[in-house]
Amino acid sequence: MQGTVGELGEFGLIRELTARLPLTPGVELGPGDDAAVIKAPDARVVATTDVLIEGRHFRRDWSTAYDVGRKSAAQNLADIAAMGAVPTALLLGLVVPAELPTTWATELMDGLRDECQVAGAAVVGGDVVRGETITLAITALGDLQGRAPVTRSGARAGDVVAVTGWLGWSAAGLTVLSRGFRSPRAFVEAHRRPEPPYHAGPAAAELGATAMIDVSDGLVADLGHVAAASAMDIDLHAADFDIPAQMADIGQAVGVDPLVWVLSGGEDHAIAATFPAGAQLPARWRVVGQVTGPAGVGRTGRVTVDGAPWDRTAGWDHFAAE
Repeated sequence: MQGTVGELGEFGLIRELTARLPLTPGVELGPGDDAAVIKAPDARVVATTDVLIEGRHFRRDWSTAYDVGRKSAAQNLADIAAMGAVPTALLLGLVVPAELPTTWATELMDGLRDECQVAGAAVVGGDVVRGETITLAITALGDLQGRAPVTRSGARAGDVVAVTGWLGWSAAGLTVLSRGFRSPRAFVEAHRRPEPPYHAGPAAAELGATAMIDVSDGLVADLGHVAAASAMDIDLHAADFDIPAQMADIGQAVGVDPLVWVLSGGEDHAIAATFPAGAQLPARWRVVGQVTGPAGVGRTGRVTVDGAPWDRTAGWDHFAAE
């Protein structure tokens, strides 16, 4: 498709975008009306939202529009899964400059659509407005299917800490891109298009997970939220993490300990959870630590590594000094 979104116009762009969207059985009414209608047989709806800004969360010289669509959907749908819910629907608020090529917007929608299909959800509507900087505001919805939500506050003394999904791959890929390279491709692609284990969230709820979280900002930082909400201390065991040989090679080449990527790197959207000590976990889950006990008097729970404070960057903070 030739031309810009300004030449196509708001309603022409909306027609082009919504024409690309299939629906799922859980959608009673999709795009085209004042609002969508999503079935909620559980009588509860899990909801989450994120904002992505060009230059802060993605770069067009590093990622295609399709990549940005896949990634922006993934990080929201992963939050739904981390509550123990099944993703059902996604809404998009899109801000774009008038001179943006129309193909960029349609490829973005293709990425959103395809990532939703991986998770079993559908893009059901949104809004498009003109602005100077490309900005995406994503809202994702999910269905608990009769289960209780798995929150951050349920970890108990004696629980094991386990993770599923990739850890450190996106951070390693970002480091590669930041140095002007495009390979090893597997790590660059992990940064451009994370692959959250959507199925593992609801499955963890069925397995008796006591607390759960999407690893978006770094494992130590995100488990810090679990520790604080649960008023428990968590200790991670460095030797229990799997560091692929190629990640170690990248680390050696750029002078970075790959364990830093594993423990502090975000945007892989793995899932971390706590389980009772006797839980029988599938092979996809790796036990990497334990909940050691209640936080001491006068402080919140904390995360340590091999019994010591993690004295390196814990993870991403939008308002930390750059």
